[in-house]
This record gives sequence, C-alpha cells and structure tokens, in this order.
Amino acid sequence: MNSSQDIVIEDLNYICKNLQAEFDEIAGKKLLITGGAGFLGYYLVQSVLYWNEQVEPDRQIRLTIYDNYIRGMPDWLVQLKNTKNLRLVKHNIIDPLPADIDNFQYIIHAAGIASPIYYRAHPIETMDANINGLRSLLDYCLHQKGKGTPVEGFLFYSSSEIYGDPDPANIPTPETYRGFVSCTGPRACYDESKRYGETLCVNFAQQYGLPIKSARPFNNYGPGLKITDRRVIPDYARDVLAGRDIVMLSDGAPTRTFCYVADAVVGYYKVLVRGRAGEAYNIGVETPEISMLQLAERVVSLAVELFGYRGKVVKTQDLPKDYLVDNPNRRCPVVTKARTELGYQPSITLDEGLRRSLIWYNENQVAEDA
Repeated sequence: MNSSQDIVIEDLNYICKNLQAEFDEIAGKKLLITGGAGFLGYYLVQSVLYWNEQVEPDRQIRLTIYDNYIRGMPDWLVQLKNTKNLRLVKHNIIDPLPADIDNFQYIIHAAGIASPIYYRAHPIETMDANINGLRSLLDYCLHQKGKGTPVEGFLFYSSSEIYGDPDPANIPTPETYRGFVSCTGPRACYDESKRYGETLCVNFAQQYGLPIKSARPFNNYGPGLKITDRRVIPDYARDVLAGRDIVMLSDGAPTRTFCYVADAVVGYYKVLVRGRAGEAYNIGVETPEISMLQLAERVVSLAVELFGYRGKVVKTQDLPKDYLVDNPNRRCPVVTKARTELGYQPSITLDEGLRRSLIWYNENQVAEDA
C-alpha cells in the first residue's frame, strides 16, 4: 500500500503536469493566497512550491499566504516555513489589509469557513470573510490598477451552495441557473454571502475593468481536508479508522458528485489564469452522482481491502438541530464551460480518489477541529 507521502507526490506531479501553461504564465510573479493554511490551501500551496523546485530561480513563483492560524499552523505548513519564495503572514482577512502589503500580480481569496457544522456555529464570521474580506481585496485590486501595478488575475472562491436546492429540471446544474436559496435559513450565512460575493466580483470586473473571476466548487475531498472537518468523507474515514460502524447523518438518500482535490486545484488555477473577467465557473465532476448511502458503501468496500475493516453502515437519529434544513437533495454540475473555455479535464475516478483519501487519513488521524 502506498504511503500518504507517495499519494501527495503523485498528486503534485499530476497537478503540475496539468498546469504547465498556467504556471508558466505566473512564473516569476507574486501570488497571494488568503486562507492558505486550510483544506484547499494544502495543494494550492504545495503545488506551487513543487513547481518552483523544478524551474530556474528567476521563474519561481513568489508565494505569500495570509491566514489567521486560528487553530494554529498545520504541521505540513510548519515544515515548509523556511522554503524559498514562501512568505507566511498571520492576518485575519476580516481586518484591514496589512499596511506593508506587497504588489501582487495574482490573488486567490480562499479564506473563510466552508464546513456546514462550523459556519452554522459562526455565521457572522462566515459572512465577514466572504464579504468584508473580499471587498478589501477588491479595493486593493482597484488601488493597484490606479498606481500602475495591476493585478493580472483574481480568483474568488464561491460555492455550489449558491444554487441552493435546485429543482430537478436544473440538475445537472449549469452556471446560468439562478438558484433556489433561502436568505434566512440556517445555511444562509454561507450561501447568501457567497452569492453577494459573486455580485461584488462581477461589478468590480465590469465597472473597473478588473480581472476578477469566481469558482463554484462542487464537493471537493481528499488530502488536506482534516479528519475533524465534519464533512461527509472525513466523517466516514474517522469511523473506519476508529474501527466502528459508519454513521450517516441523514437517511442516505441525498446525492452528490465528488471531485478529488487534485482535479479541483487544477481547475482553480485554470480559472485564475484563463477565466474570463466577471465570469463564474463550476469546478467539479459530472459523474457519478451517488447517494450518501452508496458513498458509504464504497468507503466500506475500500476500507475492507485496505485495512481489513469489519464495520457496517448505520443511520443515526441523533442529529444536530436543523442539520438537514435547506440541505440540497441533489448536487451535480455541468462543467462544459470550464472544459471548453479553460481546458479543464478532471480524470481521477471516485474509487481512486477515495482510495488515496483513506490512505492519507490513515496517516493523518490527529487534527485540530476544523
């Protein structure tokens, strides 16, 4: 069985191979990633540094991370602290930007709370990061243009949650669907702040001619997503590795498609560099759309093969209050826009992605709450 490090190296090679043209575009320039210590930062950051190791010094990407490190700096990032062309800055994105902020050519705004359990517990902080933090960065882009050092690409992490619970006629869901979303329900702090964030991005792009783009992730998973995150796949992995039955926090009927993080990160960098200003792109996979019960059964099958797991799948009635309110019944994207405009071609199958994830979780079972 591969080690978790083998998995990470395999993924980084895959990402860099599929982003050769995009990283060439960013070569020698300065990139800021907010929230770089989080789940998506795991490969957003490491892929750049891995690429830097393979190119001449003058073509290396100069990377800065802003993160509040509210749960401390993760071990993987601590190990990278002294890496050339990496600068780590402790900063909460809801605060004014640092007075000594650098001249960045590319910015990825990934700071925020994305796990439903946690954004429901911290709704104001969730909205502040998605709106006030975003606005600060957009104002920075406008200021940079005015002083003749323009930002060349800006990526806002929106969400597939902006679609709410689509009617069946709009599943698979294209970017043109306007959504069916509650503005007052328990998920609204996340859904509506992402929607308004996109509105900010579109209007800054159109009114000021700025290269602002948005990505709408569809159920990303894999290395970097903490086992304590409380999303479905890390929850299943935690049960498996504890040797207990997999507990489903639903009747198992809701369906999703799941996009492995290496494919997702390729998509995000393509949006950053190739995406059209003022546009949003679905990033995910179109098949298979499977139920939570089917997902659990796949995890069980792989866990038997990998670890000799002997548990089964069970349903719980002990759910957090309002846990399933406004929870979409189905979620499945149309990714034609990203495929045709950006050359986005996800290729890692669900079974292979789950296999890599379980191997990674097996060696990363201890984590702070997400």
